[in-house]
Amino acid sequence: MTSGRRRGLTILALAAVAGIVAGTAGVYVRGSGAGNGDPAVAALCADAVAAAARVAPFAKGEVAAFRVATAPESFGDLTFKTPEGAPTTLAALSGKVVLVNLWATWCVPCRAEMPALDRLQAAAGGKDFSVATINLDVQNPERAKDFMAEIGVHNLPLYSDATMGVFNDLKKRGLAIGLPTTLLIDGKGCRIGIVEGPAEWDSADARALIQAALPPPASSG
Repeated sequence: MTSGRRRGLTILALAAVAGIVAGTAGVYVRGSGAGNGDPAVAALCADAVAAAARVAPFAKGEVAAFRVATAPESFGDLTFKTPEGAPTTLAALSGKVVLVNLWATWCVPCRAEMPALDRLQAAAGGKDFSVATINLDVQNPERAKDFMAEIGVHNLPLYSDATMGVFNDLKKRGLAIGLPTTLLIDGKGCRIGIVEGPAEWDSADARALIQAALPPPASSG
């Protein structure tokens, strides 16, 4: 092969790589999801956008991967099942800030962070905040229950979605590339931010971030 032809093939290869990178950036950077440009969702999620601004300085250390929302986006319609097997939505968890963790027993990082999520719920769960872990095992749903019993998880209800619908919906919105994925929503089901990958959820960094996400106390004046 001549040197000129090699140079030509190299240029074509680099152009192809550049195109792939540009295309990927288009998928994961563009704004998407329920609410962009919708005045009703903008009004509904105004508090979540404000919470994201408060949280941004705390996205560091053990939760440096936390990406804050920059536009109003509602997730209240995401559907999964209660521990009893009844259909429910994120809207049913409304009224408090919720850390929604998507996980599966075959996901090693998911298994590793589950005890931290359990400790976070034990320490910080209450009327203003809770952790909701949604298991995505497609087969043998009892496996998740057995795993949680085995590691001594006592504070987390076992929500589930064997259809993977919640994850696929987030993926369509450009917000999930794998497991675990953890979404922080406000009391109206609107996104405050997201982490794609594991995090130390019972660390001081994570607790400071969650505290910043809570609604500020009402003024007495």
